[in-house]
Amino acid sequence: MSRLSLTHLPVAPAVDPRALSVGIVHLGLGAFHRAHQAVVTERAAVAGGETRWGITGVSQRSGRVRDQLAPQDGLYSVLERGLGDPSVQVIGSIREVLTAPEDPDAVVARIADPAVSVVTLTVTEKGYRAAGHGLDLDDPEIQADLTGRPPRTVVGQLAAGLARRDEPLTIVSCDNLVANGPFLRKLVTDYFEALGKVPEVFETTRFPASMVDRIVPATTDADRDEAARLLGVRDEAVVVAEPFLQWVIEDDFAGDRPAWERGGAVLTGDVAPWEQAKLRMLNATHSMLAYLGALRGYETIAEAVRDEELSALARQLMTEDVVPTLTAPDGLDLTEYGASVLERFANPALKHRTTQVAMDGSVKLPVRMLGTVRDRLAAGAEPRVISLAVAAWMVYVLKTPIVDDPQADRLKAALAGAPGPAAVVDALLGVDSVFTPDLRDSTAFRELLIDHVSSLTAGSDTSVR
Repeated sequence: MSRLSLTHLPVAPAVDPRALSVGIVHLGLGAFHRAHQAVVTERAAVAGGETRWGITGVSQRSGRVRDQLAPQDGLYSVLERGLGDPSVQVIGSIREVLTAPEDPDAVVARIADPAVSVVTLTVTEKGYRAAGHGLDLDDPEIQADLTGRPPRTVVGQLAAGLARRDEPLTIVSCDNLVANGPFLRKLVTDYFEALGKVPEVFETTRFPASMVDRIVPATTDADRDEAARLLGVRDEAVVVAEPFLQWVIEDDFAGDRPAWERGGAVLTGDVAPWEQAKLRMLNATHSMLAYLGALRGYETIAEAVRDEELSALARQLMTEDVVPTLTAPDGLDLTEYGASVLERFANPALKHRTTQVAMDGSVKLPVRMLGTVRDRLAAGAEPRVISLAVAAWMVYVLKTPIVDDPQADRLKAALAGAPGPAAVVDALLGVDSVFTPDLRDSTAFRELLIDHVSSLTAGSDTSVR
């Protein structure tokens, strides 16, 4: 079977990829970007007939994505799996792929290119190399970038590109961080201050906040076979996604931008209510189901949701602990949103693995769960269900031989020799990169955690009483 390419293209595209010039740089060329921002950008180009918003995608780790896309002229497909028959769409908005470890100078040159007016990011929470509310200046990779090497970190790449620009730039974080735009601005500011020089263009650079949502599980061989059947050609870069897609962007740009609203995005003056609802309802519930589901031996999130007890706990988490902390954005019914979250998680076609969602818990917990804990404690409430979710992470770290987490060694070292539930809780509460002093010092939170860890390690009922 022929391989997908401009020569072997099943359907003629509405916008010829060869006509696209690069106007966007995207850092973090994983499956999520290819199933989300690149799709919206393509739809916007088709709707508006624009050709200046091709994407240079930057892989921050390996050349695997480049090696998949290069023989296919940058083309790939998105295989949508819903409750009905699957569908597939070929995407051509990615026009260039760079691999940062192999050619960091090329990455900086693209960010500095005056034809580029927007940089977007999906590098996961750990890719920002933050410590608390600022940049981790003790991080060895940040230190190495600051010495003047061709930058390997995301913040270093942005700073080096900005330092070579005269034209303003808009940098859009699409990662699950609270107020991700202002937060990224703070990290870049910290970097420039450490260098001792802030370029003039930084004053006009904009960092709008954004919120993204789409479930994108890892692609399997069966998915590649399904895409080949539907396309009639082989696609080694296919990504899988649910039909649902959401992108809410703060309308604060330094210059020209794609007409993303034509591709389905929402431009708004305030992303925060959308962001909080998504992080605390969808992402926190996703993580809780991943930890509890993995502890029960479930391979996928859909299997975990089909467990009546875990499904009930997920509903309790949202209705009892999360919703009281939120202000609903205009047009969003939180009750309906919560129900839709569980419906999406239950999609058996996605096969989103519990271990995939459970990755990087030490950086996800502060963003997804601990704000809810603080708000409930401040309101004088007992945050029993959200505490169960945190306890499930603790037990997952305790029982999983190899934890996929940037702080895995520190977490395992803290747990070494912990003799029982109270010691486990105290050991992990003592990890200051995860838990702040107010939570460590909360007797109510600690006692809830000990109660839940005791139940989970004993293998007893996880219901919340």
